[in-house]
Amino acid sequence: MKTIGNIIWIIFGGLFGAIGWCISGLILCITIVGIPFGKQCFKMANLQLAPFGKTVRDNGSGTLGCFGNIIWLVLFGWELALANLIAGIIFAITIIGIPFAKQSFKLARLSLMPFGKDIV
Repeated sequence: MKTIGNIIWIIFGGLFGAIGWCISGLILCITIVGIPFGKQCFKMANLQLAPFGKTVRDNGSGTLGCFGNIIWLVLFGWELALANLIAGIIFAITIIGIPFAKQSFKLARLSLMPFGKDIV
């Protein structure tokens, strides 16, 4: 099921989303200050490309991770989480869309505060 789900996800927007995250990560990595945020964008691109069969695990962020999460949340994390939350609600309207809604909610959780989280 995860292979079929990932193929459908990639066809209907996952590839474009992952490319967007990679471009954002490259732009953020231009400056030294933006490198940690660029790394988080690449983490999001990994999950955006093929979310089925992957879980988001909390590994403890520490002080710098907490500070990074606060900056991320204030600048653009809440907007990304809200967009994924709305997409998940739209997917959940139909029975067929429920697995895709679960993946959107997973993306919303990661896009809200990505520092200190691993994708397994």
